[in-house]
Amino acid sequence: MRYEVREVSDRSGLRDFLHLPFVLYQGNPHWVPPLLAEVRRTLNTRKNPYFADASLEMFVCYDNGVPSARATLVVSEAHCRRFGVRTGFFGFFESVDDSACAASLFSELEHRASAHGVDTLEGPFNPNHYSELGLLADHFDEDQGFFEPYNPPYYHGLLEDAGFHKGESLFTGRREGICEYMRSRYGAPPGVNPPGEYVVRNFDLSRLKSELEAVRGVFNDAFDSNWHFIPASTAEHRFAARYLRMITDPDLVTIVEHRGRPVGVLLCVLDVNPALKRMKGAAGPVKYIRFLRERRTIRTLVVYAVGIRKAYQGTRVYTLLFDSMRRIVDRYDALTCTWIHPGNFLSVATASRVGLEPRKHFVIYRKRLTNGIGGRQ
Repeated sequence: MRYEVREVSDRSGLRDFLHLPFVLYQGNPHWVPPLLAEVRRTLNTRKNPYFADASLEMFVCYDNGVPSARATLVVSEAHCRRFGVRTGFFGFFESVDDSACAASLFSELEHRASAHGVDTLEGPFNPNHYSELGLLADHFDEDQGFFEPYNPPYYHGLLEDAGFHKGESLFTGRREGICEYMRSRYGAPPGVNPPGEYVVRNFDLSRLKSELEAVRGVFNDAFDSNWHFIPASTAEHRFAARYLRMITDPDLVTIVEHRGRPVGVLLCVLDVNPALKRMKGAAGPVKYIRFLRERRTIRTLVVYAVGIRKAYQGTRVYTLLFDSMRRIVDRYDALTCTWIHPGNFLSVATASRVGLEPRKHFVIYRKRLTNGIGGRQ
């Protein structure tokens, strides 16, 4: 048999899984190698609290013994309960340009999914909706931005040949010359002295745990009705924020309080990908020092998330956060954002207001499993 799909169950299999992208993207100037230690941490079901209520299986497809494709299968019971579905997520998909190889990989994923009672596969999610997700559908000749997936064009054909169909389409935006754009449209940024019962402040690193909890509370409330949203636990939020200091600064995070209660959050981060690229997937003292040095020169800002508690949507909180955005972007050359779902009308409108024109698009693929057994008759 030419193709053999193996579940990752030992160090050798994990090494093949982790290093396959480095082989596939060798010589590609637009791909940014992930930090392998962080990928391991994310996929460690004993350490990542997301897997307290979700299962994870990892697979590698070998072509005559050579690692040639890989993917994960995640079944989140929290997602299934909340939305009344039996959906499994595939992710971390990478493959050579060989439809038979990818089909062999997905045949095994579908078979395993059926054992969990899953009737639909959806992805890529790396590994969930809080993460990088979807397949890049355009601008393959541009560098991979922070929190964006990257893949060659032929991945779409591999999924379609394996029986997947396009589902949701997400997008990111970009605006060059953001400082000049905002000043020409809105004038000089306003000061920070809102009258009344509101307080606008920056993130306080000296109270990291309580500040993270405040941000979590706002986002869980604000995003509750968003596509695929599952409220994050305290443990999940802290896990995801481990490297927060590396990608942002306190003055890039705005918290609006009403009578002492956090009701709105603007979280911006730096596009650290150019600095990450030079780390080549491995951390170390020298590389870390170089990263911090290069980080100081970054001129591209990323709007990571903006959230307002539902009870305060349509109030002055929006204006206060927008004014904060004007002050922040006044120091940068370019502005981008993480993925936006077109059904999130507030995010779409806000992106347009700050001049973020839709740039890159990302596609989520779905497949209904045949008779619940993934096509194995």
